[in-house]
Amino acid sequence: MSWLGDDDDLDDLEEFDESTVRIRPNPKANRPRTKRRPAHEDAEIGRVLGVDRGRYSVLIGEDGPDERTVTAARARELRRTPIVTGDRARVVGDTSGAEGTLGRIVGLTERTSLLRRSADDTDQVERIIVANADRMLIVVAAANPEPRARLVDRYLVAALDAGIRPMLVVTKTDLADPTDFLSHFAGLDLTVFTSARGHMPTDRIGAALVGHSTVFVGHSGVGKSTLVNALVTGAHRATGHVNEVTGRGRHTSSSTVSLRYVSDAGRGWVIDTPGVRSFGLGHVQHQNILAAYTDLAEIAEDCPRGCTHLPEAVDCALNLAAADGRLTDSDRARLDSLQRLLATFEG
Repeated sequence: MSWLGDDDDLDDLEEFDESTVRIRPNPKANRPRTKRRPAHEDAEIGRVLGVDRGRYSVLIGEDGPDERTVTAARARELRRTPIVTGDRARVVGDTSGAEGTLGRIVGLTERTSLLRRSADDTDQVERIIVANADRMLIVVAAANPEPRARLVDRYLVAALDAGIRPMLVVTKTDLADPTDFLSHFAGLDLTVFTSARGHMPTDRIGAALVGHSTVFVGHSGVGKSTLVNALVTGAHRATGHVNEVTGRGRHTSSSTVSLRYVSDAGRGWVIDTPGVRSFGLGHVQHQNILAAYTDLAEIAEDCPRGCTHLPEAVDCALNLAAADGRLTDSDRARLDSLQRLLATFEG
């Protein structure tokens, strides 16, 4: 008898022969899934103007003879990719812009900037506000509600961390003199506009918007939507009032939207954002915070390596300058603001 055994054993082995295995047909009759994605070489690139309940408004053919706004949905492969106002999206499908049609966003071009914030300073989860903006206009009121210098500091930090040039406009200067408030920002390379009832500097602000994508940010009730409506014809952004008891503004803008600014001097983009009462910087690297204080950063160049710039840092050039009287009262206030932010991250 051979090592394979007798004939009965051979019959048993044939029951397990692979050639006898039956292959069940694909019940859905579809092709197997693959990670290979189409190149979408025919995709058109457009500017994301806004989003509403999962549908994106995308401007294609900007400033061209075939300019049109397309409604598009997000492709499945982008379900984990945030798409925000200001993004440059690659769109396929029906891009005619006709009523009832729907395109599909299949990709984004490389972003030049990202303005982000977190829920608070301890939250590392970032919320992207806008993409590809190159300027920020911070809107504050001289009164009603009272201006908050430290909130403006946070806007400055977020802007400079994103590579965005900040500007500042103070509204309602007919109600209060903003001189003391503005002294907090003395020494910064910061363009400042002031506005009062009946004297809104739309021409000066508009000139700064030409050729740029400018994101407007500010506390609720400071007059940001009123300013946007004055600058952009047909914007129709909702405006609100300030609660006389709490001194807080009411949220009126609920979404971020891009609006085209047009003037005799040229064109630009205004990106209006909902008003916020806090602006977390948990996503920012603490070593970048000093960059928002360019005047203090020059003094800090003499600090030892690894200096924390906190009040207890003995050899800190900033603390030494404050101790020997080289800092003005305004500089001291700004140093205090800087150290409070740094202390938050150290904690």
